Amino acid sequence: MDHVVYLDAKADELNKILSKEKTMIIRGATGRKLPYGRVNIGDVLYFINNNAEGIVKAKAIVQNVFNSDKMDEAESIELVKSNQDKLKLTDKQFERWAGKRYIVLIEITAAQLCSEEFRIDKSSYSNMDDWLPVENIDSVKE
Repeated sequence: MDHVVYLDAKADELNKILSKEKTMIIRGATGRKLPYGRVNIGDVLYFINNNAEGIVKAKAIVQNVFNSDKMDEAESIELVKSNQDKLKLTDKQFERWAGKRYIVLIEITAAQLCSEEFRIDKSSYSNMDDWLPVENIDSVKE
């Protein structure tokens, strides 16, 4: 399965991933929302900055996935803290994710620039979230 993942442009997440400084992606919510339960080892993540340019620039392979059980705030904060060496979150990002009841941690490997940058067609995604499970990336290339 392929996924389009929006990265925090202000936090320079894409460059941190490409330099191998950041090797884990986090998502979290009060309920079990995407990508909870939808990401598997071997899936390919395609990265796009959340700065409205709309161009997929890089990709990586999922090496490991952790979908948390329901946690209280303290457990959630501790989970994020204990993975900060791989997450490399800014203070603002830490505030955004730590404390959520459900956390998804996705370890990645083989991060690289795409041989060719491309735009995606988002018309079939009514809910514009920061994570799009697209099955096959070719089906959404413009």
